[in-house]
Amino acid sequence: MISALNQLIRDAFTDTTSDVFLIEDEPPRIRRDGEVVELHPGPLPRLAMEEFWKSCGIDPETRLEADVSWRVPYGGRMRVNLYHTLGRLGAVLRPIRNVIPPLADLGLPAELLESWMRRKQGLILVTGPTGSGKSTTVASCLDWVNHNLSRHIVTLEDPIEFLFTNDRSLFSQREIHQDSSDFSSALRSALRQSPDVLYLGEIRDHETAITALHSAATGHLVISTLHSSSIVETLDRFGHLLGTETSGTHNLLASQLIGVFAQQLLPRLGGGLFPALEYMQNEAVTRRWIMENKLSELQDHLQKSNEVNTCSLLDYLVASVRQGYLDPAIARSACSRAQDFDRAMRGISG
Repeated sequence: MISALNQLIRDAFTDTTSDVFLIEDEPPRIRRDGEVVELHPGPLPRLAMEEFWKSCGIDPETRLEADVSWRVPYGGRMRVNLYHTLGRLGAVLRPIRNVIPPLADLGLPAELLESWMRRKQGLILVTGPTGSGKSTTVASCLDWVNHNLSRHIVTLEDPIEFLFTNDRSLFSQREIHQDSSDFSSALRSALRQSPDVLYLGEIRDHETAITALHSAATGHLVISTLHSSSIVETLDRFGHLLGTETSGTHNLLASQLIGVFAQQLLPRLGGGLFPALEYMQNEAVTRRWIMENKLSELQDHLQKSNEVNTCSLLDYLVASVRQGYLDPAIARSACSRAQDFDRAMRGISG
């Protein structure tokens, strides 16, 4: 029974399939181009799901949930989340890919991101909601470094999503819970491994935020992700993670932040997904607002800026509609204030 399920998993993943959903007594489903669709009409029996859990090294009788890396027999590696739902066994699978698309192929501003990745030290934040392509963007950035610069790149991931093949750079990929107990201890250990570039899968708490900033200040290029949908929300959340008990942390953020790159994926006209972006390179005037925590001034700057290295989501959405990438209704729904989109489409600024 498990061999049939393994074959189904192998067959499920195509270039446009990002996830496989398995739930006991339900037909298996996949996420393709952002939509969840049925893969096979037959329901999955409990025995098949129990065998699958055990093939991942997890006993469903003693564990309620788990994140694991798993290799499908005669296939590739997967990141798997195992869980219970209303007493039934479930799993979500995502492939760990070793083919990494170039930045330009992803529709991202390659020159800007490459210029950030050339820096010897500082902090880069890539943000967006779950499923917005943050990990793919980071992987593409790191792979550019791999092929163009000679660096030691240490990644701390939970779990690993892309496998890199060393070229000009050397990778030390470390998976939390397998190669280290948690992000904080892994980050402290990584600083003793002579890294040039540190990738933290996500900044989740005060200690990791502080350590990431100090790592940037002591001569490392640090890149990480946050679950936030805009530049201002990212800086607000990061500020809350830093807290107020440590003096000078906002000054440190202002001085070490290279830039924020926020993204989400929207349905593209004609099919597929389109990356809607907001990005800001941190320079003199924005450093002062970050230091003083004046996020409303920063938001106003984003909306009015004509700088090539800064773009608000509103401007990006309007340009994408006018260039035929997005349906106006989809773009409008992605704006926090729909009336701002309406005004911008009519050519009214401010």
